[in-house]
Amino acid sequence: MQSAVFRALEFDRIRESLAREALTPFGRERALALEPSTEPSAVRKRLDQTSEAAAWLQAGGSLSIDATDELPAVLEAVAVAAEPLAPLQLLALARFVDSAESVAKAIGANSTSNLLGEIAARVVSFAREAASVQRAILPSGDIADDASQALRDIRDALRRQRTKLRSTLEGLTRGRDTAKYLQDQIVTDRNGRYVVVVRSEHRGAIPGIVHGTSASGASLYLEPLTTVELNNDIVALVEREKEEILRILGALTEAFRVRLPDLDALVGAAAEIDELQAKARLATRVDGTAPALATDGRIEFRDARHPLVGTGLFSTDFNRSGTEVTAVPSDLVIVPPTRALVISGPNTGGKTVALKAVGLLSLMAQSGLLIPVEASSTFTPFRSIFADIGDDQSIAASLSTFSARIANLVEMDRALELPALILLDEVGSGTDPVEGGALGTAVIDHFRRRGAIVVATTHDDALKSFAATTPEIAAAAFGFDPQTYAPTYRLVYGAPGRSLALEIAERLGMPAGVIADARARRSGRESQLAAHLARVDAELAALERQKRLTEDERATLTRERGALLEREMRLAEREAVLKKRLDDKLNERLREARAEVDAVVAELKNRAGALVGQAERQARTRGPVLSTGDVGGLRAQARAALDTISASIDSDDPREARGGRPLDEPPAVGTHVFVSPFGEAIVRDVSERNVEVEIRGKRMRVSLDDLRSLEAGKSGGREARKSQSRDVRQPGTRDPIHLPSAELILIGATVEDAVARAEKFLDTALLADERRLRVVHGHGTGRLREALRAFFRDHALVASVSPAPENEGGQGATIVELKE
Repeated sequence: MQSAVFRALEFDRIRESLAREALTPFGRERALALEPSTEPSAVRKRLDQTSEAAAWLQAGGSLSIDATDELPAVLEAVAVAAEPLAPLQLLALARFVDSAESVAKAIGANSTSNLLGEIAARVVSFAREAASVQRAILPSGDIADDASQALRDIRDALRRQRTKLRSTLEGLTRGRDTAKYLQDQIVTDRNGRYVVVVRSEHRGAIPGIVHGTSASGASLYLEPLTTVELNNDIVALVEREKEEILRILGALTEAFRVRLPDLDALVGAAAEIDELQAKARLATRVDGTAPALATDGRIEFRDARHPLVGTGLFSTDFNRSGTEVTAVPSDLVIVPPTRALVISGPNTGGKTVALKAVGLLSLMAQSGLLIPVEASSTFTPFRSIFADIGDDQSIAASLSTFSARIANLVEMDRALELPALILLDEVGSGTDPVEGGALGTAVIDHFRRRGAIVVATTHDDALKSFAATTPEIAAAAFGFDPQTYAPTYRLVYGAPGRSLALEIAERLGMPAGVIADARARRSGRESQLAAHLARVDAELAALERQKRLTEDERATLTRERGALLEREMRLAEREAVLKKRLDDKLNERLREARAEVDAVVAELKNRAGALVGQAERQARTRGPVLSTGDVGGLRAQARAALDTISASIDSDDPREARGGRPLDEPPAVGTHVFVSPFGEAIVRDVSERNVEVEIRGKRMRVSLDDLRSLEAGKSGGREARKSQSRDVRQPGTRDPIHLPSAELILIGATVEDAVARAEKFLDTALLADERRLRVVHGHGTGRLREALRAFFRDHALVASVSPAPENEGGQGATIVELKE
């Protein structure tokens, strides 16, 4: 594709935006050189790679590679034989390979990252080389003593010699015989040798070598003869240290140099990973998605937005009258058999922006960039894209605007490769309107017949009529407010639009006389066409309003249906929780009953044993005395104990109808029945063994086995209500525990009793469809309050737990919100 197309459609700005998202110089280089693919398989793979990278980042993964701007120069230096890298260069290289390997390992550990995994697999490990660098070189760039044993030995010797030398020189500066000759009692360094500062007039007082004078000439830098040998040793050790450091740096550099092919492979993979992370970050910024691919030439960019002008297809701006222009996404659609789209409408209505958007979105998608369109969008990858947009006047080539545009059209025709996309802005303009309209019509028809997809903008009436009456060509227009003639930036398909030149001129302040004269000068045919287009605009506006109303109603119905489904799910969840709680209570009571039965049996055994023992003792003296009455009494006691336990189980089973008669057959719709444990219900639907009933306005599905005749149910319900209405005092409490519809008072209750009462309170509130409950527990030590709040937070049907407002008790009460 031609670079002129990239400039015309501003693809260069997209590449610059992508480069700003890159983290490495290699990624920036690839971003600035990005070009679209023309093969559908390559386009699909590039889009999938970017989608996978975006999903990876969204899931919390990292694609960040540490590479400084100097790294390309460092890599070039690695390739130069016998030249060691500087310490900071080696550190930068080590951090780079380390970060690339870290990202690659993370990708490789994720089995869903298939395409990223292919790239990460090319990252060769340099862990040993990087570790050697980081062990030998400190973050400051200094070489560590542990870089080699030889370096440590040299530095240890240096420290000893320097300490000895400094001690000798400091002895001179403090000595009674020598200190009086010194300018300052300091030891300094001149050209790598330690010296003292002597007054010039005492030059011969201390034997030694002069290494320079001060700026004023009053002082000399003197190396005493007694320290010359020590200084010589230090200088030699420093030279050895430099040689060892160069050897270490050379060895560290050589470790990378001998693996140049592996290093090149790592750099290539890292650059590709960084390009993908830049694409993923750009996709997030423009809210991009990957369109589906087609092969029939179609373009379906749904809810398309221009990626360079913010959140909509058009940037938010202010027109000359100060009215804010709102960003509006538009559908940009050409579906076969349609091969061309002609866009008309008022000036400043967005025609050119829409035209550019079609081409720019195609270029982006073919480059593997996610584009700001709806997920249902589809497009065909093009082998060639051409754009004739703007003023191409060339003074140097002695070409007028019209001539330059004709030359551009000729070049398009010569270089056309299918599938192709042709973008023509104000086709046929720049010359006589009649001839220009005829030429524009012929150009569109020519490219259409050659098999290209054509998108053109126009104000020409001949072109509008051609588009509205020719098969395979669609007409669309940008709308406007019929009262103010302000553009709406909404693209409407099906009919051409008016240019509104006179109306806009009038709105912008053109004298009324000029406007009236212009209208009078229009021909009858032009006036008739303008009136016809005005009627079409009115009809399209009415259809658009109706369409929006229908869409709003559909959205409302969808929301309501979703709310109903969600409510039904919540009811089913609540029903399941309640049933589980009832089952748990019953199982617990059965366990207690078994324990009681075991206790009764044990007691009876003890008593029977005692009676037998007594009988045996009496038999030895007076004969058998174990009477039938004793045995019968023992049996009666056993039966009474077991009957008591059985009655207790029956009374505690919340699903038992307390002697009520189960239904022999499914009840008729509308029948009143008793549903354990909920009470009276009305049958609404019957199917096999399940029955749908309505309880206090709520519907639920229950098993036929859970139904009882209403008479027994009412009796049980009355007994339950009676017991519920009684105040229950707990030992040691100051006040009775009440259970109003939405308030529970637990002041003075023990924690165990309060939690039990709170659990029953929640069950009743759920059945009564209460949502906001107030539990009063008082301040006290806070133990009861914290225990209750912990219980409510862990409850499956509680949505939130919070302290009561000050006017409802503050920290002395708790507000419990139940789930819907």
